[in-house]
Amino acid sequence: MNKYLPRIVGSSINFISHISTPFAVHLAFQLFSRPQKGKAKKMDAEFLNTAIRDELRYQDISIMTYQWIGKKDTILLVHGWESNTSRWKKLIEILKNLDYNVIALDAPAHGNSGGVLFNAVLYSECIQVVAKKVNPSIIIGHSVGGIATVIFQHKYNLASVKKMVLLGAPSNFTGIFDRYKAMMRYNNKVSNGIDQFILNRFGNLLSYYHISNFSENIHSKGLIIHDKEDRIIPYDDALDYQKHYKNSILISTSGLGHGLKSKEINEHILDFINP
Repeated sequence: MNKYLPRIVGSSINFISHISTPFAVHLAFQLFSRPQKGKAKKMDAEFLNTAIRDELRYQDISIMTYQWIGKKDTILLVHGWESNTSRWKKLIEILKNLDYNVIALDAPAHGNSGGVLFNAVLYSECIQVVAKKVNPSIIIGHSVGGIATVIFQHKYNLASVKKMVLLGAPSNFTGIFDRYKAMMRYNNKVSNGIDQFILNRFGNLLSYYHISNFSENIHSKGLIIHDKEDRIIPYDDALDYQKHYKNSILISTSGLGHGLKSKEINEHILDFINP
């Protein structure tokens, strides 16, 4: 992507805000919520076709799920922004060989699921639909899939969930939106309008969506893995989890970036989930 494109688009939305602030804010939120990639590719089809597929629904959105049947605990895999179930291929192959019952879902507007817009609150409701059906013992979430998992478990407190693994997960919404606003260089009309839009849409301020408000009634044991050089979600977010998610441990890595795909990460996950 042209590095100047966000500035160009942001300047255009800023200009529109002087004519109609509500319309400019609508455009800004739509832009934030519309993934540009993450749909399933032909190259992923061979692997995904090894699973049993099931299409569930949340409101008017179809949610594609995949299952690799095993006799051990049920593990639910929750990918992040502009990704899909295929990101878990290597981990799924390991878990299959260990006879875990593996379920994964594609987020709204990602993979083979329906919809065109995405946000973590919506994702948390889709997770609830899947989790209610499969009753996972373990949930593994990457990036925004991690905080969506936390929001889900805070709201629904599903008794079957004994362990959660959060990989490179943001601990709050404020930082996510602050980085978005700074990248686009939105003016105060648009920036403040986004905050008000979220309050009107979700019934809570941005500051509400913080691990300090979610962890109190989460009893699942947690494993937080975060790279110190993560350029997408700051390492400080991992320290937030360490501070507020009392029943969790933090493993810090270096040089693995935001994706956290490596043999080392898989070994940490296996050490945590194995009884």
